[in-house]
Amino acid sequence: MSAKVKVGSRFIGQDEPVYVIAEVGINHNGSLALAKKLIDGAVFSGCDAVKFQKRTPELCVPQDQWKMERDTPWGRITYLEYKHKIEFGFSEYEQIDEYCKHKGIDWFVSAWDEESVEFIEQFNPIAYKIASATLTDEDLLIKIKSTNKPVMLSTGMSTMEEIGVAVNTLGEKNLLLAQSTSSYPCKENELNLKMIETYKKLYPNIPIGYSGHETGLAPTLAAVALGAAFVERHITLDRAMWGTDQAASVEVNGMFQLVKNIRDIEKALGDGKKKVYTEEMKNLTKMRKFRNSQKLVG
Repeated sequence: MSAKVKVGSRFIGQDEPVYVIAEVGINHNGSLALAKKLIDGAVFSGCDAVKFQKRTPELCVPQDQWKMERDTPWGRITYLEYKHKIEFGFSEYEQIDEYCKHKGIDWFVSAWDEESVEFIEQFNPIAYKIASATLTDEDLLIKIKSTNKPVMLSTGMSTMEEIGVAVNTLGEKNLLLAQSTSSYPCKENELNLKMIETYKKLYPNIPIGYSGHETGLAPTLAAVALGAAFVERHITLDRAMWGTDQAASVEVNGMFQLVKNIRDIEKALGDGKKKVYTEEMKNLTKMRKFRNSQKLVG
């Protein structure tokens, strides 16, 4: 086996270009028009995929929080009402599916409950993401595994023991594992990027990636340099927009720069085999000939 998984028409993993995911999540605030703008931003930036989040509110919101009120763009409403407002239904996902195909970009979701898996299966997604919050939900993991789709597993707020159980439940075939820390935005000293190397040693047959929630781009670029096979960052049109994830997101111009820098890093990393490049030859001839002639004169 090799650390490589086919997702859609692409392979992710060893010797493959870094797969860049723009996490739309719930940054669309329940607006299909805004979701399409975010897809456009991901396409403009050169991302390989966009990802959404799908929940069944009654299953994902604890009952003691259903009637808690909060201020939203729709006024002051209960938390359960708010969760329904930001959920897309069949019509919206049908249009997202068509729009992404038209734009030539992959899309998939984090499914937070078993009913959401059944719902998304109608669109035959290329993969599923398991959010850090649901890593210990064994029934959900088994449900997603039953689809026979590639699975990306985020590991935020999880112990190594919990991660090991989840990996064993899902099996290593068609599995991708992402280092992540579940705070929004995340402090640099809690990103623990060296876990990418730890995971690569522990799971040599699983592509290892990074799902970041920090502000700025440097840690994600460092993750690529450490060998991340895929990266995921939240995308937004404006970090000041209303929404819980906006502040930990990357605006479109920043995402464009991130993808460009990732592609530059890929080129710069090379293959680890020392060679003398053609561009060096004129300097080799000029500089070493001069130094050797100086030694002869001396």
